[in-house]
Amino acid sequence: MKHIQPQIGVIGSGECDERMWEMAYTTGKLIAEHGAILVNGGLGGVMEASARGARENGGLVVGIIPHGDMKLANPYCSVVIATDMGHARNIVLVNSSSAVISIGGEYGTLSEMAVALKTGKPLISVAPPVKLKGMILAESPERAVELALKLSRD
Repeated sequence: MKHIQPQIGVIGSGECDERMWEMAYTTGKLIAEHGAILVNGGLGGVMEASARGARENGGLVVGIIPHGDMKLANPYCSVVIATDMGHARNIVLVNSSSAVISIGGEYGTLSEMAVALKTGKPLISVAPPVKLKGMILAESPERAVELALKLSRD
């Protein structure tokens, strides 16, 4: 069987405060340092912070954006998938991830969390907006990445 690099989805709000930004940046950095691929929504907030953390540390970032114009992605995406699907792109993001880490979040994040849980993808949450049956709570980005990598390889 061919070895596939883990593809860790990072989801969260398109706008975030400094605390969430730092958690997202650290998450992206750790994903890159472990040789995994970061998959996210390719826009701002948690998505941009995690992408920046990964790219600045040698990682590959796949941004799956809701628009049809690739130029609308944040500058830290290595690869842009321009879906022109609006929120339906959330399903593509989750299905393209071997595990998903949520950091905070709002309605779009909640939809991604629900898809992950419904499809049996490991969902690790740091500071979740709600607690859902089946999610794994992590107290830090370090623990979230550790769990995501372990569960994506199991």
